[in-house]
Amino acid sequence: MLEPRAAHHPTIIYRPIRPSDLEILEQIHAALFPIRYEREFFLDVVNGHGIISWAAVDISRLDGQNDELIGFVTARIIPVTESEIEDLLRYDASRKDQILVYILTLGVVEHYRNLGIATSLVREVIKYASSMPNCRAVYLHVIAYNQPAISFYKKMLFKLVRRLPSFYYIQGQHYDSYLFVFYVHGGRYTCSPQEIMSAVAAYFRGLFRMLSAKLRRNEEKSLPRWSRYKETSTLLVTQNKRILGAENATCQSG
Repeated sequence: MLEPRAAHHPTIIYRPIRPSDLEILEQIHAALFPIRYEREFFLDVVNGHGIISWAAVDISRLDGQNDELIGFVTARIIPVTESEIEDLLRYDASRKDQILVYILTLGVVEHYRNLGIATSLVREVIKYASSMPNCRAVYLHVIAYNQPAISFYKKMLFKLVRRLPSFYYIQGQHYDSYLFVFYVHGGRYTCSPQEIMSAVAAYFRGLFRMLSAKLRRNEEKSLPRWSRYKETSTLLVTQNKRILGAENATCQSG
């Protein structure tokens, strides 16, 4: 592993992860993540078996290790119909080739952080997803307590779409997860089904209130002046009693 960086300005380049990266890839994952990954996962990454990846290396390192990983991102292609965000996407259901890119892991070693490397790695994934016309989104999970990661993905314009209770189980304890999505090729629904239903309900509530107010005004116009005054006074008293009753009920239930 590398030593703390000196006062040199690193020159970072990005390339696919290769079989020669296996050992350092395992070491960095063990250092960065609370989840322990199986050996098979790393073999799939370095051999490109169902996983796409990008490595960040510093070709200006002074210790001669200028091809050693200092950052990485791994991802997998998933059919839309097999994903957990199918209901959040706009796509042609008759086409079976619609896909998503799911980010598995992203990491940068401590001494190379705050240099924009993680941002560049995620941009590589987005660029890759955007190069495929049948791709609808890039998505991922973030453990709920990882505030730096949450802020990072929001800054990268990922949308936080869901909180998933007890998604992770780590060392005998459950943790929630946040689900983030970056839409490509118009993959985002203008409104979710819940938003559409809420909008329709709000429209009919407003329409009902408008019609009710109009009906009351028409009734008031047809009554003599003294009758309107008497009825209005009664209405105010009734409303005040109803409000008072509601306040009392709240206090009693508390």
